[in-house]
Amino acid sequence: MSVFAHLVAELGRLLEPVLAQSATAAAIVLFTVLVRLALHPLSRAAFRGATPAAGCLPILLQLPVFFVMYQAFSSAEVGGKANELLGHRLFAAPLGARWTEALGEGGLFGAQGLVFLGLFGAIAVVAAWSAVRGRRTAASVAAAAAAAAAGAPKKAAAAKKSGVKAGVGGGAKAGVGVMAEVSAEQQEVMRKLGGVLPLLSFGTLITAAVVPLAAGLYLLTTTAWSVAERAWLQYRKERAEQLMGGGVRSSL
Repeated sequence: MSVFAHLVAELGRLLEPVLAQSATAAAIVLFTVLVRLALHPLSRAAFRGATPAAGCLPILLQLPVFFVMYQAFSSAEVGGKANELLGHRLFAAPLGARWTEALGEGGLFGAQGLVFLGLFGAIAVVAAWSAVRGRRTAASVAAAAAAAAAGAPKKAAAAKKSGVKAGVGGGAKAGVGVMAEVSAEQQEVMRKLGGVLPLLSFGTLITAAVVPLAAGLYLLTTTAWSVAERAWLQYRKERAEQLMGGGVRSSL
């Protein structure tokens, strides 16, 4: 933890000439961005579905970072010395303060309370963005599954006309039935998950309300990065598919 505290303090000193008392808060954001940049290859692998564990690793590897962040702004001492990070602020609110403490220092719309309200508002915007994208993704996956199920009988009929043997044709029919059944189940699962999973994004608000302000800044930054990163990867995937489709059409 002392290494982390030293790193954040040094980053804060570099930013202090520009950002004054909010330099350490900016250093936390910068530190979070550096962590997410280091984890970007794993996030790309998770998006491609390269390995089952790839999707969990970026989250699991961030847990120790979040824990250290929480401890660094909750402990009175670091390495046997007074924790100098606790004296730093984001505008009027100390980085080690919690929302309940801010409410006791001027109420909901006091100087510290307004800082927390700004943080909560930013997290809510990111969560809403994540929820909208989650619903769209679930809808597109369900539509793709429905299209695959609808196209399967036509493919089986075409194969049958091409001279497929009776035994093979019977197997194809059975396979089509199984495919349609699985697709229907997938559609139902995606429909349910599409209604529930996006709401989990707002759970970050509850966490930010009980952890130190510094940890809340970390949550805001990493959540915003996750949503923006996934949007960018999805855009690149769709762009690549469009280019490949255009190449196929031109060759035909």
